[in-house]
Amino acid sequence: MTNLKPGDKAPNFKAIDQDGNVRKLSDYKGKKLVVFFYPAADTPSCTNQACNLRDNFERFASQGYELLGVSADKPQKQAKFIAKYNLPFPLLADEDHKVINAFGVWGPKKFMGREYDGIHRTTFVIDGKGKIVDVIGKVKTKEHTAQILQ
Repeated sequence: MTNLKPGDKAPNFKAIDQDGNVRKLSDYKGKKLVVFFYPAADTPSCTNQACNLRDNFERFASQGYELLGVSADKPQKQAKFIAKYNLPFPLLADEDHKVINAFGVWGPKKFMGREYDGIHRTTFVIDGKGKIVDVIGKVKTKEHTAQILQ
């Protein structure tokens, strides 16, 4: 769905997290960043994905990665998702779709024969200079860490 590819500069973004703190790309300058987009907090596949990343959080940290999840959920829903599953990374509440649209992950989807617009589950790996290193479009929710740290 997205037109972004490895070698492109990551879109500069700014949005609030689950606690109302403003997060932006420049906060991660000099750090490796994994930005993962997911359709909705506390749904089965999104929970599998977030918990897979949580369970491997130390592996990411040991390799110098920060993680940041993004969906269009309200901050309160993101906070409940974090509390329920003890997620050790922030989640952006991109209700106005500014970050989602900047990364090009919103568009037509199909589920059980029904067509609708929504977030395409996509992960971007960004280096310390703000360049995209990898784009993962076919996310395997239960094996996502392996896809990222291959």
